[in-house]
Amino acid sequence: MTAAYQPSTTILKKYAKVLVNFALGSKEGIAKNEVVECIVPDVAKPLALALQNEVLRAGGHVLMRIVPTGFEKDFFSLASKEQLTFFPAKYLKAKSDVIDHTIAIIADVDPFELESTPPEKLLLARDSRKKYREWLFEKEYKGKHTWTVGLWGVQAKADIVGLSLKKYWEQIIHACFLDSDDPIAEWRKVKTLQEQTRNALNKLSIESLHITGNDINLQLKLGPDRIWKGGVDRNIPSFELFTSPDWRGSRGWVKFNQPVYRYGNKIDGIELEFKNGLVAKARARVGQKILNEMLKSKNANKIGEFSLTDKRLSRITHPMAETLYDENMGGPFGNMHIAIGMAYKDCFRGKPSELTKNDWLERGFNDSAEHTDIVSTSDRTVIATLTSGEQIPLYQNGMYSM
Repeated sequence: MTAAYQPSTTILKKYAKVLVNFALGSKEGIAKNEVVECIVPDVAKPLALALQNEVLRAGGHVLMRIVPTGFEKDFFSLASKEQLTFFPAKYLKAKSDVIDHTIAIIADVDPFELESTPPEKLLLARDSRKKYREWLFEKEYKGKHTWTVGLWGVQAKADIVGLSLKKYWEQIIHACFLDSDDPIAEWRKVKTLQEQTRNALNKLSIESLHITGNDINLQLKLGPDRIWKGGVDRNIPSFELFTSPDWRGSRGWVKFNQPVYRYGNKIDGIELEFKNGLVAKARARVGQKILNEMLKSKNANKIGEFSLTDKRLSRITHPMAETLYDENMGGPFGNMHIAIGMAYKDCFRGKPSELTKNDWLERGFNDSAEHTDIVSTSDRTVIATLTSGEQIPLYQNGMYSM
């Protein structure tokens, strides 16, 4: 039997360097004595070793969590409601206080492991962990926690998109600049280009966006207190710029041409219609039941994020059946994704740590345990209406117009 493809030690060392010394930290990289939690599935142990060693070389402390794959189906089959909602608050609060950074690696060896699991059980367990995520977000908004996400290539995902495992890994390696002599130097170039566009966007006082195309006619409200963020120093890879709209101003419709793999299910052919800020209609050719359950979650029927990827930056040339990559694809028309559910509070033009819960509500920042990105790579034009009333093209032909 032919052994499964695995990238070389050299590639994995480069990968770990990018994640530890570029994606984490407010000044590109961790500082001495900072604590880094590494959450790595067991199939990706070679990358876990590389991450451990890179954190140690940087003078940090490692909290390594190796996650067993193949356990979830039994867990959700056997767990009672009490077990699904178990939340060890003291332990998780202490943990959130200790860690300075988090690295999470995705390695979905069986994307449909939970396909037969009742969706309400999956979402109940998710909701029970919301408070822990909030504690980490609070630290992040104060500049005391950073995180990054990476991908380990697995055969199941390669099969879905019609690639060999080696070709699938080649997409990861190319997208992350791991085929260059100095990947971090290449990422700094991308970051510089993104910052130029982001700074131009944030100089504008955008009241609303109108997105049109064959698959979309959607209006979103921003307002002068919104800014755009770039994910290049968080997700690896990330070629997008995004913002969190005021959900109350969402109206129109959109069709998505890329599937979503979420909660052990595939959701495809998604169409959403918005009225008065809420999802009024939601259809899917595949996965209607799980989509319905997701939208039943508190505030999941509201927009939390709007994102655009400039095709000139993206190095992703093939669907990967993984949101981390699919929401950053390039291609002829770039990439748009919308997230239902939670908004990003760091898209506030000010200090997020100074606002109260009521302040966020008054500004239309959505709060939800749900946050699912839905992707489209079809052609679209985005026109911005400024608070002055002037209208300007923001994005067309797969590129920002700034």
